[in-house]
Amino acid sequence: MKIYPFLSVLALVLLLGACAEDFLTTEPITEKTDGNYYSSPEEASEALVGCYDALQLIWSGTGVAMPVAADVMSDLCFGGTGAGDGDGYPMLDEFDQGRSPGDLNMFEGNWINYYKGIFRCNTLIAKLNQVEWGNQESQKETIEAEARFLRAFFYFDLVRMFGYVPLLTEPSSENIPQADPDEVYAVIANDLLFAIDNGNDTPFGTMVDSDYGHANKWAAQALLARVYLYYTGYYNQPDLLGLVSQSEVLAQLEDLILNSGYDLVENYADLWPAAATYEAAQNSLPITDATYAGETNKEIVFAIKYTYTSDYNGNTDGNHWLVMNGLRKMAWPASGYGDGWGACTVPAEVYTTWPAGDSRREASVMAIAEEGINYTQIKDVKEYTGYFTKKYVPTCDASGNSNAMNNGAVDFMIGQYQDFFSIRFADVLLMAAELGSTNALTYLNRVHTRGGLLPLATVDKDVIFEERRLEFAFEGLRYWDLLRYDHTLNYAASKVAYSGAVLTGNTAVEKIIDGNNLIKTKGLFQIPNNQITLSGGVLKQNTGWE
Repeated sequence: MKIYPFLSVLALVLLLGACAEDFLTTEPITEKTDGNYYSSPEEASEALVGCYDALQLIWSGTGVAMPVAADVMSDLCFGGTGAGDGDGYPMLDEFDQGRSPGDLNMFEGNWINYYKGIFRCNTLIAKLNQVEWGNQESQKETIEAEARFLRAFFYFDLVRMFGYVPLLTEPSSENIPQADPDEVYAVIANDLLFAIDNGNDTPFGTMVDSDYGHANKWAAQALLARVYLYYTGYYNQPDLLGLVSQSEVLAQLEDLILNSGYDLVENYADLWPAAATYEAAQNSLPITDATYAGETNKEIVFAIKYTYTSDYNGNTDGNHWLVMNGLRKMAWPASGYGDGWGACTVPAEVYTTWPAGDSRREASVMAIAEEGINYTQIKDVKEYTGYFTKKYVPTCDASGNSNAMNNGAVDFMIGQYQDFFSIRFADVLLMAAELGSTNALTYLNRVHTRGGLLPLATVDKDVIFEERRLEFAFEGLRYWDLLRYDHTLNYAASKVAYSGAVLTGNTAVEKIIDGNNLIKTKGLFQIPNNQITLSGGVLKQNTGWE
């Protein structure tokens, strides 16, 4: 693959920024090069930190964070943002390049940083044999397992987003064309199988501090199931390239459920800082008495870790995308909601048709009128509906001050520190149910009844997908579920299609989403035009985004 700007750092890209937790923190190693590095177990471990550090990069800075883009492109959100902002987010929402013809590089920052992460993983994996392990030989396979999990994580995002991407499994400066998706999925599957066989299998309740934040066997099992379900659904295949069968991936999940130590937290709202503070306020408690379960709780199988130490000097440790979802330009201290940019406005129908009595609605949706929010910035919002998301939003103290700034962040825009919960145990239960577990109804009801609902009597594909819609709303999963439900994409197209009125600048405008546009693009994202140009035309744009 020709080295576009993002791979011009072949002398050890691992300029390690501080990671989210102390157990993953290391000082930048700017003086070490590819030639004198990877000689000791300590250096291999430091290089692994660099691979994890890339998780903080992939959705930071320029580009659009994948969870935000996936929510916008689903049936749960519009693009939103500011009334005077460009129409890039509505362009994604409507799968229509004509909506904002000049936005040709919305995902360039993501593309660049995903390949930075892949380069780091490839370099570490290639260098493990030159490390002098001494009496620490057992670390080698564990480090490789984690690096290969991360490489699989990066490639799975890329292949879902763009479909056809260059495939590198070792550092390279070649200008290579996009690979067939099957080639990419084969690497993903083999990496995850290796991570399952060699990853840390310590159960959650007995982990030591240094285990937290790392990808383990259980995370690899869960991600393999997610990959299997997406690949077989989107591509209409009977198994994962003959490498993993349905019964095998189900067995992995059953092992996880039985032996990993992960479980559901008792109160759904406790998973999310803003939801927990809102619940406290509703119970006439100070928002400081919220019962937030924290970032390392028993439901989180894998998370992207963030902290507040990002700056404008190269340290990218914070959740830079969280601010996009915040209540636009106004905090609401009574419920602990911080301000942000107002992306991902929620169609009113999502809120009003939510099943009665399901506590997940209040934990997921910020309802302006229903919550008594005196919102004064409607005129500054694009595609305003009266509803915003609540799970991944900035928070503030009782005086309206940013909690990120209170903790020492240099800027509330880049210093948000809420982790992204990539895989929750609830997802494990519902995937096992979907894959045909004999305990399918039990697993489904464990998730369903936590929201305060009566148990369901039957389980089938449609029941599970509806449960997933409610359980994982605004977590970046719904879009991928839509795409994999039916390989013709007719189901997804019918769900995202919309015609109605929204407010932009406090003026009613017609909002139309033609589901056929999703089918034209095959649900894929726009490949950055700059990268196509830099490749000399070796890279090709996805259909529908030309």
